[in-house]
Amino acid sequence: MSIVSKKSLIASTIVGILALSASNIAAADVLKNLQKTEAKIFKASKKSQKKINHIYEQTQDLLAEYRNVVDEAEVLKGYNDHVQRMVNAQKAEIASKQEQIDGIDKIKQGVVPLMYKMINTLDEFVNLDIPVNIDVRKARVANLRKVMDNVDVTTSEQFRLVLEAYEIEAGYGSMFGAYQGELNLGDRAITADFVYMGRIAFLAESLDLKHAWLWNNTTRAWQELDDSYLKPVTDTIRMARKQLPPNLTKLPVFAAGAE
Repeated sequence: MSIVSKKSLIASTIVGILALSASNIAAADVLKNLQKTEAKIFKASKKSQKKINHIYEQTQDLLAEYRNVVDEAEVLKGYNDHVQRMVNAQKAEIASKQEQIDGIDKIKQGVVPLMYKMINTLDEFVNLDIPVNIDVRKARVANLRKVMDNVDVTTSEQFRLVLEAYEIEAGYGSMFGAYQGELNLGDRAITADFVYMGRIAFLAESLDLKHAWLWNNTTRAWQELDDSYLKPVTDTIRMARKQLPPNLTKLPVFAAGAE
């Protein structure tokens, strides 16, 4: 081999080595760049994953909130349905009450005149009946007339009082009682004891037990009794006051149709 050839070979070898070194350096740079790129990609991927995780958590929270809202909406809808049913029932009740009120107004138109008629009839009855507790009974009728003129008393309460007065008057037909009061004899008035047995007999006796009278409802006057009736009348008064036990006694009565 010639000298020139050896030199060329050495030069080629050196060039080859340099080329190889340059190639290795270039490969190393590429590797470093690749590693850097991978690191960036990993870092970006990690950052993206965090964002994804955050978005996922937000999505789960929103989903849970949505479900809560849906549940609350269902509960609210059920409650609203319940309230609506109550409102509908109240409206129906109001309509029913209004119908009843309208009916009451119509009833009043017939009841009020009836009550006035009943009071007039009761007043006439008291005046024609035996005068047992006459002052109390007349005062009751007078009070009924005042009640009818009182706007603060409801029609139902007025009607109740009228019926109550009728019940009291009906009770006199079966009551047995005695009381002390003023006996009007026409020419004079004295304090006396009165006793009544329903509407069968109404008698009076002076406080000194020396005189007794029987009420004659036909003549509307007191009729004095003879002395034979003094003790029976006294005993009857005491029985009415529960001062004596009930017992048979002889009392004068007016037969039906007798004068």
